[in-house]
Amino acid sequence: MNTQDTSPSKTMRPFLVLWSGQAVSLLGSQLVQFALIWWLTQETGSATVLAMASLIGLLPQVILGPFVGVLVDRWNRRLTMLLADSLVAAATLALAYLFSTGAVEIWHIYLLLFVRSLGGAFHWPAMMASTTLMVPEEHLTRIQGLNQMLNGGMNIASAPLGALLLALLPLQGILAIDVVTALFAIVPLLFIYVPQPQKNGQSEAEEAPTSSYWTDLREGLRYVLDRKALLMLMLMAMLVNLLLTPTFAFMPLLITDHFSGTAWHLGAIDAAAGIGMLVGGFVLSLWGGFKRRILTTLIGLLCLGLSLVFLGLIPANLFILAVAVAVVAGFTIPMIDGPIMAILQAIVAPDMQGRVFTLLGSLSKGMTPLGLMIAGPVADIIGVRSWFVMGGLVTAVLAIASFLMSPVLHIEDGAHQPVPQSDDQPLATMPASSQVPGA
Repeated sequence: MNTQDTSPSKTMRPFLVLWSGQAVSLLGSQLVQFALIWWLTQETGSATVLAMASLIGLLPQVILGPFVGVLVDRWNRRLTMLLADSLVAAATLALAYLFSTGAVEIWHIYLLLFVRSLGGAFHWPAMMASTTLMVPEEHLTRIQGLNQMLNGGMNIASAPLGALLLALLPLQGILAIDVVTALFAIVPLLFIYVPQPQKNGQSEAEEAPTSSYWTDLREGLRYVLDRKALLMLMLMAMLVNLLLTPTFAFMPLLITDHFSGTAWHLGAIDAAAGIGMLVGGFVLSLWGGFKRRILTTLIGLLCLGLSLVFLGLIPANLFILAVAVAVVAGFTIPMIDGPIMAILQAIVAPDMQGRVFTLLGSLSKGMTPLGLMIAGPVADIIGVRSWFVMGGLVTAVLAIASFLMSPVLHIEDGAHQPVPQSDDQPLATMPASSQVPGA
């Protein structure tokens, strides 16, 4: 059975150095993302081009995610992150050269967005799975709080900073900044030891038995399907994304059609949500959430749903109230995402985390285009405000119903164990590493 070392000698300093470098690199990535989208907007003025850019940035992680997860579990995770970050930095440097020579074309932008998304598809599950082995379990929720606080801070700072840099530098200058910030993520990986998960009870130094790629892929799928709590959690994430992704996408329409607002009003709402995320992440990093972490997530989901209902019901002359509600909605997001990621890191076997994380991520992200396709025509018929109310109500009801779903409510109490198998599918066919780390 796998064990996770949570002894006092296990220091978090290597992880925090690694995390800090990743945070600096993320800022550069956000600046580049803002600059490239703005360049496409200025050069083409085409909604189709912007939609294509968004699609290219999404599809690699949605379509390739489950297959990438197998490789993350098979490969050395430190080298996986190092190669992914280096590939993205090299592609960014090449694009900077094309901009400097005036040879850049739109398809070059698409290619870089694809490479960045592909690099993220490898980097994110490798980093999340490595966190499990570098951070004691009791601190996982606090680390997720730091992640959420970082995301909130980026939402506040990246757009105005990107706009300022566009006024001061040519685009190749901003791309060069991203390459420099990427070094903060790459260099620590050259020196920091990142543990590898034990496989089938073996020590890290022992050579694991060779299994085929497709066998590993099937094991990842079965790992989720055999665990009712994980399966229900995945379905919940898919439904929430189906409802809420269009809701956030419709925010500009709510601002213009209902509040008769301008870009300034939309910016105020975005900034308010970012401030809420920043504060929520800070609170979570200090507090750590309820001892039963799923309660923090479900209460946060309930409050987020109610916040969206209120946004849809607020009268047009009370925009300031909408800003206040946006702060509350932003605050709930770290309370939802942070604990749930900590739960998954704690209950999923370390050598299965690449596959499980990418499978869950791909299926939930895959709801984004489907949700937009469904919500657009529906919102045109019932109105954007009605979609906010409906989406918020369903989200709140789902949160309340989850309190009555025993597998979800007790996911931290052994729900990681597989569903009892029939005689023709004995439990022994599951890898020994399917036990919870530290159990």
